[in-house]
Amino acid sequence: MKTIYNIKSLCVMALLGSTMAIQAQEIKKEKEQELNREMTLEREYDPTVQDANKVNTLPVIKEPEAKKMSIDYASFTVPTEPEKEISLLPSGNIMTDIQHNKRRGYFNFGGGTYLNLNGDVGYHILNTDKDKLNVWFSHRSTNGNVKYIDTEEKVKAKLNDNLGGLNFKHAFDKLTLDMGIKYGYSAFNYYGLPVINPTLSTTLAAYDRETNQANQTIQASIGIESKEESPIGYLLDLGYTNFSQKYAFNKNIEGPTEQTFEVKFDLNARFGGEQRIGIGGYLEYFNYSLPLINGEEQMEYQNHAEVTLNPYYKVHGDNWNVRLGANIMFSTGEESKFMASPNISADIEIAEKTELYLNAGGKMYSNSLYSLSRINRYASSMFELMPSLNFLDGTIGIRSGVAPGFWFDIFGGYQITNNELFFVPFYTPEKDAFSYLSILQDNAKKAFGGVQVKYSYQQLFDINLKGVYNAWSVSNLEEVYGKPKMEINAGITVRPIQKLTASLDYYLATGRKTFLGYEGGSSQDMKNINELNLTGNYTINDTFGAYLKLNNILFQKYELYYGYPMQGFSAMVGVNINF
Repeated sequence: MKTIYNIKSLCVMALLGSTMAIQAQEIKKEKEQELNREMTLEREYDPTVQDANKVNTLPVIKEPEAKKMSIDYASFTVPTEPEKEISLLPSGNIMTDIQHNKRRGYFNFGGGTYLNLNGDVGYHILNTDKDKLNVWFSHRSTNGNVKYIDTEEKVKAKLNDNLGGLNFKHAFDKLTLDMGIKYGYSAFNYYGLPVINPTLSTTLAAYDRETNQANQTIQASIGIESKEESPIGYLLDLGYTNFSQKYAFNKNIEGPTEQTFEVKFDLNARFGGEQRIGIGGYLEYFNYSLPLINGEEQMEYQNHAEVTLNPYYKVHGDNWNVRLGANIMFSTGEESKFMASPNISADIEIAEKTELYLNAGGKMYSNSLYSLSRINRYASSMFELMPSLNFLDGTIGIRSGVAPGFWFDIFGGYQITNNELFFVPFYTPEKDAFSYLSILQDNAKKAFGGVQVKYSYQQLFDINLKGVYNAWSVSNLEEVYGKPKMEINAGITVRPIQKLTASLDYYLATGRKTFLGYEGGSSQDMKNINELNLTGNYTINDTFGAYLKLNNILFQKYELYYGYPMQGFSAMVGVNINF
């Protein structure tokens, strides 16, 4: 039975896998939004550059090309899996900025302090206009000591992420066939600082911060999609995900397995020139295998389905586009849910190279074991979460490339979500428990506003700046836990000579709070994230390149989740090869 979490509730998430290969553009966009909705500290991940730290979220329209250099550490408290799709893996620009991408293969390897290791290899077996067949593998690992902020005690933070797969795409005369398989394996320890109740005799030694959890993900997909110019448009994708966890609450209890069957479809017809009417849909069925102790299940999960239907109308003008639709969503099970939200978007060119735009949508987030593992691997899996019901996610703004090389976006919006997720420290007096994070759920509203600017001067340098202010409110919680009030992303990339590129990236997040979750515990301010990273890339020739990465060069101490500190200053060197 699905239960709203109180402070002592637990839920687990484990890292791996990514969305199925090559989905339709609008469905893919929705997946990216889902991946980043809960923890805005997890900056959006751009698979073409393999940079998991600070790739800004930018609209495609009228944005100047500002190429960001690639290699970065896997931030080991943030899911950093690469999104793997054939169309996103042209050999030659995966890592260093080598301007020859006729090669079929690529290899990257880097090593650094804290035993940080990054590696990527891939090969286009077929790469023609009709057929693309791609095989790839990525590795991220670390095995170094970090310091707790509150106690200065050192603890080993371990991670070993591996993700590989095979993708195939064939273009027929009137449709495209996509197929893909993926396998992921992630091993990590719950190294976080648990909450200790000063009135009890519990000590840090009572918690298991050494045992490696192991998560595995197997995914397969097959889909067909009509050509864009077809008068009758259609899309059908079938997917399967098997997500399993080695342990549950401690190393003596076997972990759960979740199987997800997915169906995505879209059917539309063009009429009256540039008008289309259609209906799309998305169905997921979740099936669970749960651990038994003395013949009884020890976890509360229920097999159920979640369905979304999206009727819509689209029309295109010479300088404007409008989409009018709705999302009709429901879930089955003992506590079935029904909701509806708008699905509206519009943009109009109000001046040369300047657009006014509006987006108003909504979504039912399943909060399944697999989907949550992509947000935060360090929380417990004792009970099933309620789905997060996003009734409104609206944004209005103006964006422009009004001057050569200059682009800006000014925006504001409002979100309404029932059963929003908030991560707080775990507390239990039980011995040998993992040092989990707990999850609280509450109804939440967020008003936000921000601005983003980019400037690119020829090929010499690029500058970008983005600032967002978030005003949160919740119904029942004392505070808004873990969410930043303000975020700033800034960066500059300089190319002093043709073969050398240097990038400086900055991220600031302020106003975060956490909760110390024992009886009598209280809210507590968290340190601001204040991080500056430097990357240098040198292209030796069209085959070889090298890079140097310096992370946290301001030597700041911070944590993305309370008790889970990030690495201090760190360095990595690596090589890139195209073949």
